[in-house]
Amino acid sequence: MKINIGIIGGAGYTGGELLRILLNHPNANIVFVNSKSQAGKPVYATHGDLLGETDLRFADEQDFSKADVLFLCSGHNESKKFLAENAIPESIKIVDLSTDFRDESQGFTYGLPELQREKIKIASKIANPGCFATSIELAVLPLAKAGFIKEDIHVSAITGSTGAGQSLSATTHFSWRNNNISIYKAFTHQHLKEITQSIKSLQSDFGKAINFIPYRGNFTRGIMANLYTKFDGTIEEAQELYKNYYATHPFTHISDEAEIDLKQVVNTNKCILHLEKHGDNLLISSVIDNLTKGASGQAVQNMNLIFGLEETAGLKLKPGGF
Repeated sequence: MKINIGIIGGAGYTGGELLRILLNHPNANIVFVNSKSQAGKPVYATHGDLLGETDLRFADEQDFSKADVLFLCSGHNESKKFLAENAIPESIKIVDLSTDFRDESQGFTYGLPELQREKIKIASKIANPGCFATSIELAVLPLAKAGFIKEDIHVSAITGSTGAGQSLSATTHFSWRNNNISIYKAFTHQHLKEITQSIKSLQSDFGKAINFIPYRGNFTRGIMANLYTKFDGTIEEAQELYKNYYATHPFTHISDEAEIDLKQVVNTNKCILHLEKHGDNLLISSVIDNLTKGASGQAVQNMNLIFGLEETAGLKLKPGGF
């Protein structure tokens, strides 16, 4: 079975990562890659690592009739504009990687497979989760499912520079970001809305604060989130709760080791979690790659589910390790 794929906004980080995955996906056939800024140029002129991998060229226009699924990889607020300006045939599935439809508006389904895999399988429009949201949600879903979140959740999380997108800004220049670290959007990050939405879908009485402090890291890829909240059970009970919840989910793993690190997940679609009990608090550490499980890899995972493929198809990726 071949799936014909169109990509809108293919010149950015998520578009490039999507191309890398799909070019090696056994069921994928990329029929067009759109980019207004790079139209006419070969894909490898922007994504240099794809030299020798593909002869695709960026296009400014596209024939939607050729596609079975459309990935929207443009910036936030651009997806709504694109869909308003273009008549997309009803038969085409849509996976949007922006924030535009994560409230499940306009017929979109929130695309976190570990939360609502069965809904994704029958969906035609997917709102791919945010990267911070993915790492934090995967850290708390088992607690929410059991109704165990009774106090505030405290989160400290750091992301690589690719999380800011490809456009340059004062805080993405190498000379500023290297050997540096900073807080941004403390307590106000846009992903808080979808995190709260996901928790409430499992634990309807959740009404506590999520105290989220995000950090900019001086590395390119990956997210580490460390969360704690009150938990009355033992560490053994917590580990059993988490392992049971994720037993049927191929990409989320519970580590019994004392420490986890980003190199275990960078360039993969994995999330690795580690649990510790400190007094009354349960500490959950969560690591993902912001560009794969936090964006393009999860988008492909959603595509696999929609089209009835093996969930891991094209996503058995090797971490760097060192």
